[in-house]
This record gives sequence, structure tokens and C-alpha cells, in this order.
Amino acid sequence: MLNISHLTKKYGEKTAVDDLSLEINSGEIYGFIGHNGAGKTTTIKAVVGILGFDNGEITIDGQSIKTNPIGCKKKLAYIPDNPDLFDYMSGIKYLNFIADVFGVSPEDRQERIKKYADAFELTQDLAQPINAYSHGMKQKLAIISAWIHQPKLIIMDEPFVGLDPKAAHILKGMMRELCDNGGAIFFSTHVLEVAEKLCDKVAIIKNGKLIKSGTMDEVKGDSSLENVFLELEDKKEDSEV
Repeated sequence: MLNISHLTKKYGEKTAVDDLSLEINSGEIYGFIGHNGAGKTTTIKAVVGILGFDNGEITIDGQSIKTNPIGCKKKLAYIPDNPDLFDYMSGIKYLNFIADVFGVSPEDRQERIKKYADAFELTQDLAQPINAYSHGMKQKLAIISAWIHQPKLIIMDEPFVGLDPKAAHILKGMMRELCDNGGAIFFSTHVLEVAEKLCDKVAIIKNGKLIKSGTMDEVKGDSSLENVFLELEDKKEDSEV
């Protein structure tokens, strides 16, 4: 579904992502972890077509984000780490706008909006302007908008930040359901306990370089993901001294 091949992105003399290769298949929830500044958000923005990159290739369902960005974007949804929504719109107008962009029929959008807004207990607030929403409410609205056109691939940057425990539980269920139906999810997180329980595969990145990747069992073995992450971070730092 998503193939990242030898991705390199530089900012002047700084290499933010260094020869990164990952493959996310249909049916997989793929976690992407690393310290602040490791290159996670740069990678994600390159995947969704927001950032250009210096070398490598990114394909979504066999199509290149470089040569066919519109075709790729039709197949995916993206939730940034800080949802930047149209604050002057009401929640329902924003969802209908997103549905219009992706050509979702009136019947399908109505059904999906009701399903997810009810689940997140946001239905009563959809008539309110987004600028009156809390951060958590904006995050819920962004999640609903991502699911509204039933994309094949959902990319999320720290999606659990700002969500209460119930909303986080609902999101986990939505992620699993989408992948069980043949979709794929690639998301970054600092919440390693969530990644360990939820993800089929995981990749660890530091200073733009891939340190380790594979199935959760391959990466963590008999240890915890947190312990493996900290050990790999320490080993990398020792090798750089």
C-alpha cells in the first residue's frame, strides 16, 4: 500500500531523513517512533505530498507521490500533529466540505458523520464554529474527516495527543476496523505502550536514520517496546561518542 524507498530529505546542510526505506502493506497498522527531531514528521509530510524530497521514491498503491500527487491523495487521509482546521466553519460544514472534496455521496456522508460523531460524542457540537472547539474536539473532528471518504491509507502524526481515554479507545477500534477491511495505517507516536499493543509492525528512527523495523515480535522480542527503544537510543548515542 505504501512504499518508501531510499527517502532522503535535507534542509541545507542538515539531513533530516537519511536513506529511509519502509513498506506498509494492506491490513497493517504500522507504528513510527523516535525522539523529537528524529525525522518522523518530515517523513510523514513527504509521504502525503506536503514536502518535496531530495532522493528516493514514495508510492501509494503503486502510484508515485512525485508524478501523480492527486491520484495518491485521493487514496489517503492525513491527520497532522496539530489539526489546522478552518476555524470560521462549523463542524458540520467542515465535514461536508471534506466530503465534497472527495466526492462522497449525500447518503454515505450522512451515515458516516452520524456514526463517528455519535461515537465521539461530538454530534451536539457540530453546529458550533470550530474556533469554539477545544483541542480534543478539533482532534476528533479531524479524525472523522479522515475517515469520511473511507481511504485506503491513513497517515497520522501523534493522533492520540489531546484525546481522552474513551476517544483514544474508539480511535484504536476504528484503526483496527479499517485495516481488517484491507486498508493500512502509518502513524507516529510517543505513546509506546499504545504502539506495542496496537501495531502489527513498527519502525524506530533516530537522527533521520532507520535503526530497527519489523513485526512487533521481531523488534521487541521478549522485552517491551519501551525497553528496546531506550536501549537502541543508548547504543546509538554510545556509538556517536
